[in-house]
Order: sequence, then C-alpha cells, then structure tokens
Amino acid sequence: MKIKITADSTCDLSREIVEKYDIGIVPLHVIMGDISYSDGVSVTPQDIFSHVAKTGVLPTTAAPSVTEYTEYFKPLLKEYDAVIHINISSKASSSYNNAVASAKELKGKVYPVDSLALSTGQGLLVLKACDLVAQGKKPKEVVEIINGLRANVNTSFVPDALDYLHKGGRCSLAALMGAKVLKLHPMIDMKDGKLYAKKKYVGGIERCLKNYVSELAAEYRHYDKTRCFITHSSCEQELVNKVEEQVKSLFNFDEILQTVAGNVVTSHCGKGTLGVLFIYE
Repeated sequence: MKIKITADSTCDLSREIVEKYDIGIVPLHVIMGDISYSDGVSVTPQDIFSHVAKTGVLPTTAAPSVTEYTEYFKPLLKEYDAVIHINISSKASSSYNNAVASAKELKGKVYPVDSLALSTGQGLLVLKACDLVAQGKKPKEVVEIINGLRANVNTSFVPDALDYLHKGGRCSLAALMGAKVLKLHPMIDMKDGKLYAKKKYVGGIERCLKNYVSELAAEYRHYDKTRCFITHSSCEQELVNKVEEQVKSLFNFDEILQTVAGNVVTSHCGKGTLGVLFIYE
C-alpha cells in the first residue's frame, strides 16, 4: 500500500529533511500589508523582520482553505492509496478543520491528524509517521499511534525578547518592560494544543538557555531517543552549537537536528527564540 505523508508548512522541517523523507508540504499564508505570501515559498523570516522593523506591525497568518487542501490532495491520490496529513494544532489555526472538510470530499482516502503542536513539535510527529509507514503500518494504525503520542511532545521555546509577543497581544506592556529591566526570559510551553508561559529565567539568553536545557533533562528522564530538534529563529550559530553540545552531554539522542523556525512561528515569537523539542515517554 502506497501512503504519502504530508504536513502544514508550520512543521518547520528543513528542505533537506522534506526531500529525504519525501514529505508533501501545504503552505499556510503569511499576510503583510495587503499581500498574502505562501509560507516557505514566497516569504522568508528575514522578510518578516524587515517588515516589522519598517512598519511596527506583525504579519498575520491564515490557514489554507478547504479548496486549497482538496486541490493539493487530489493529484496525490492518483499516485498513492492514502494520504496522512499532519496539521498544526487546531487550537492555533483552522487548518485542521479545513483539512477534515476536504478529506470528507475525498472518500476517506485522506487522514488529517491534529498534531496539537506547532513548529518541530509538529515536525516530530510528521517524521514519526514516516517511520511508521516505512515499517509497513496501515493508515489507521499510523493515525492511532500518532494520536497517542501527541500529548508526549515537548514543544517549548525560550525567546530572547518579548517584543513580538507584545505586538501580538500575548504579552502586556508591563511584562515587556519588566522583562527588559530584569532580564527575564519566559519558557513558552505547549499543553493541550495551546501555548502558555510555564516559567521565567533570569539573566542573559545564554545563561537562560543553559538552565532551560538542564531542566528539560531533569524533567524528562525517559524519552524517545530517535531524534531531537534544536529549532531557532535566527539565533547566533555559536549559541545554537553550545546548546547542541549541552543536549549531547545530557541526553542520548540518535540524531540531533538543527532547524530554523519558519515564517509562522517567527511572526509570533520574533528573532532569537530557541527551543529543544523531542518526544518523551
């Protein structure tokens, strides 16, 4: 049985990974001014930084329509027996609901999955689905296993600055000013498909990230060793490499992948955000 794995562009998987696993990507829309761009196709994170610096206004994002999903899935079903599509959390976007509506038109051959995650938290489930298909699992088996793993994905980040979160209404002016004065860096975590501030770190970003990784290792002693993502929005490479070295010393992953956050995540969190993402047990 030929099964195609596809995902929303918010999974933040690199081009190399997408090509390696032959993953289909459906782009969300990033809207700046009165122009709608295709995420990962016609807009880059640097475009977002430039737009915000110039206008002071964050881009908005929009889900693919039901029609867009249907137009994407239909050609695939001529080549594949089934398509399993991993969506960004339904609590963050209407993408999943639109994919479900599209699937109803396609006679049960498309299986949308609500990842209850975003960025490479979603990406981890995409790659796990690829692993399961390679093992010979049937579509319903893959969906059942992925749904069972959703609650065990550590999707967390530490932003260097709160400016974008403030502009997006997720951080008050008082919190923004307090963070700047006191050098506070929140840990943004995801639970039940929603983002929330789990705790705060004090000090420079390097120190905060060091504490963040140490606490992840202490909290999650049992985890899927297959892979881990270090995902960031244009952080200094030296800093990313230091985080990777710490992850190597505290965890035992078979593969540690560095990835740059895509446009949708960047538009919400801003430059200098970094997260270590993996599936725990």
